[in-house]
Amino acid sequence: MSTLIEEVAKAIVRRNTEQVQVGGDFALFEVLFAEDFVDHTPQPGVSADKDGVRMLYKGLRAAFPDFKCDIGWQSAEGDLVTTYKIYSGTHLGPFLGLAPTGRVIRFEAVDAMRVCAGQITDHWGVGNLYAAVQQIKNEHGVTIG
Repeated sequence: MSTLIEEVAKAIVRRNTEQVQVGGDFALFEVLFAEDFVDHTPQPGVSADKDGVRMLYKGLRAAFPDFKCDIGWQSAEGDLVTTYKIYSGTHLGPFLGLAPTGRVIRFEAVDAMRVCAGQITDHWGVGNLYAAVQQIKNEHGVTIG
């Protein structure tokens, strides 16, 4: 049985996924992420702080304007929330040095976020960006995942 702290933490992480990453609500991003946020697994070329995550999210939304995310499941242990999700979108802007192709991509990610005092303070994650790049380079679009 989940505790209230775990349910609140899961709801905050879900709001980040649904309203910030997918919905583009960067005013909410400023509320949800702590000023001293640390990304323990930052993407290459992105700083491991709040500014870096903001840049990553905006870059994904620019590359995939119809960016979507299906949350498969969430699990919480205390203030740490783990989420499995599948991202998808149409490649209409530069992404990882690749020019827009108009191809639909999809990739999986698993991340863990710590939520303290109502804000996301830490992130650890693994996203299968290799699958996304492979799909972009494949003339037939989505074939992986």
